[in-house]
Amino acid sequence: MTTTTSPVTLDDVRDAAARLKGVARRTPVLCSRTLDALAGAEVFLKCENFQRVGAFKFRGAYNAASRLSPEQLSRGVGAFKFRGAYNAASRLSPEQLSRGIAAYSSGNHAQAVALAARELGTTAVIVMPEDAPPSKRAATAGYGAEIVTYDRYTADRVAIAEALAADRGLALIPPYEHPHVMAGQGTAALELLEEVGELDALLTPVGGGGLMAGSATAAKGLHPGIRTVGVEPEAGDDTKRSLEAGRRVSIPVPRTIADGQALHTPGELTFSVNRRLLDEVVLVTDDEIRDAMRFAFERLKIVVEPSGATPLAALLTGRVGRLPPRVGVVVSGGNVDAGRFAELCGGATH
Repeated sequence: MTTTTSPVTLDDVRDAAARLKGVARRTPVLCSRTLDALAGAEVFLKCENFQRVGAFKFRGAYNAASRLSPEQLSRGVGAFKFRGAYNAASRLSPEQLSRGIAAYSSGNHAQAVALAARELGTTAVIVMPEDAPPSKRAATAGYGAEIVTYDRYTADRVAIAEALAADRGLALIPPYEHPHVMAGQGTAALELLEEVGELDALLTPVGGGGLMAGSATAAKGLHPGIRTVGVEPEAGDDTKRSLEAGRRVSIPVPRTIADGQALHTPGELTFSVNRRLLDEVVLVTDDEIRDAMRFAFERLKIVVEPSGATPLAALLTGRVGRLPPRVGVVVSGGNVDAGRFAELCGGATH
């Protein structure tokens, strides 16, 4: 009989939470009677849009960076998004830190690694797509990082970042494909469950899969019967297709307003977790994402970026089907500038 060992466990998530205590924010949980009535369930929103750098990424970036060994660094292994990026980076030796950190990201992980590097007294070089949201690019530069751009539709960001890291002797911190990043991201769900108690279902966005992998590990570890639901933009359904095929499937790089989910294939490690723990993936359109962003602003009084709004869109459109009584949602981020927000949310109102 073959035994499969998971790259991330509930104990890993708990350990990450201990490392992040006093470093990452314990973000608020919001409730809305209006949302409950529309969804037909009691909904608890874990608002990672209030996390440092405006997204859950800090959790994974810090957790992963703090644990890198010299051997891992020499191989360019790593992965972090602010809760995770800072945790990993804080464990680098003075010599390693002096060489700096490299990462690739469309925005939120970029900011997370840039901030982690600044707080640790080192430098960061971030590979970002040319069409990354200007607010995310500006914030990354504002934390002191050097930005190297590429065309996301024709170039391979991983190859660019690996070559850059090797050439400059930098520690590479990928955005999701690392056990400690997944564990760091899972602390958002762990906090939610600690605050509100047992839930019947948990919804998170799915991009590379790190947030869902960590969240599902925490949720299923505490409450095995919980239903885990991932939400992807309709144009970027690589995880849904992969689960249906039983293997990782690649699609053309999607064109969607949910830039944080514009990926062509799930991560190898993240998919190994999600194929076991993710019960379902539902899809939402860009127009439905816009409506969810507008609803969050008008009725909940919070700003949510497109990727962060996908689970809310799934609830508002009924894509998840009949919901159980108590539902948790990880609102993954709120990094969208005023001009882009107005462009996306202008028009019809609820």
